[in-house]
Amino acid sequence: MADGRLLWALARDNGLDENSPYAYVMWCRDFAATSVVARDAEGTPRGFVIGHVRPDAPDTYFLWQVAVDSACRGRRLARRMLDYIGDRIAERGLTHLEATVTPDNAASRALFGSFARDRGAEPVWTPLFEREHFPQDGGHTHEPEDLVRIGPLGQLAAAEALWDSAELAAEADRLRQSAVSGRN
Repeated sequence: MADGRLLWALARDNGLDENSPYAYVMWCRDFAATSVVARDAEGTPRGFVIGHVRPDAPDTYFLWQVAVDSACRGRRLARRMLDYIGDRIAERGLTHLEATVTPDNAASRALFGSFARDRGAEPVWTPLFEREHFPQDGGHTHEPEDLVRIGPLGQLAAAEALWDSAELAAEADRLRQSAVSGRN
């Protein structure tokens, strides 16, 4: 649960929606098995993927947030964390992954598109949340969110092929070893 405050700060400092610190602490307690934290050599969280199995769709993983420290961008960290989660949920028998993305978030759309393609699945995009679903906060309105549904999921054919150097392979090993469930 100690990771909760660190994940909250990482989300806040890297432009994600600011959720309650309580939400991240609770997430680390209740959804650790379906989340992952990537750490640097000193153990500092540099990225995370948090999500859960949908209660009304037990074959579907809903990815709530992906965060990558701005200092670590451009290293495919988000994709490697997503691949790690994809393998974990496929091993558990889940067949689909869902997430919501604002229409203007080209980076996330590309991330989910490449993930789907490499898993031999099709990303299906549909509107989910409109502006009126969100509260008005001092004139600020939340952008609409489209749902991407990816499936059926397969194992990544050659996960190690994504890592083109010993350094990235070592980072992948650290990713595997630092899943939230093992660090609470």
